[in-house]
Amino acid sequence: MTPEGYMENAQGHLVPVEQVKQIDLARHELVMEKVAKVKAMQEQLAALKGEIMNDVEAFVSLSAEQYGVKLGGQKGNVSLISYDGRYQIKRQISEHLDFDERLQAAKSLIDECLKDWTEGSPGELRAVVNDAFQVDKEGKINVGRILGLRRLQISDERWKKAMEAISDSIRVTGTKAYFRVGERNASGKMVTIPLDIAAL
Repeated sequence: MTPEGYMENAQGHLVPVEQVKQIDLARHELVMEKVAKVKAMQEQLAALKGEIMNDVEAFVSLSAEQYGVKLGGQKGNVSLISYDGRYQIKRQISEHLDFDERLQAAKSLIDECLKDWTEGSPGELRAVVNDAFQVDKEGKINVGRILGLRRLQISDERWKKAMEAISDSIRVTGTKAYFRVGERNASGKMVTIPLDIAAL
């Protein structure tokens, strides 16, 4: 808590208010006022997101009950469209994927293939494979690049076994739900109503 009559500067020093320039005081007051409004809006958006997620989940369950089906928790993507077709709420469930120790087995099999193919295969393939297994600054492997290896059409049995090991090593470590609200524009295209302040 800053003592009365003082302001804390960016270095953490207490400065008497009378020693702070008027322009610095005015800037500080402007920033603090706008930050307070942004934080309040953030809380409202968080509450709106929770309300929409809960209401969509309740409606999906209600709709399923019409057919005597019970759903256990959120089960994937769903789109709800207004009767006139002008508006849409789209819920998307994104899965966070990771790999277990079998990924190392896949890498060993791939390395064997690359070693045997060195003379006859282009260096680009080795670069693609090595790039796929690179980790980022947080030490995480890029899931998309690893899964992209499975799109390569290679008939070598070791490669196929490696791709199988990659598939078997995938683990879902969590899910996150998102929603988008869309409005049909004048040309008939459904466009997302932006909630990102930079998109307004």
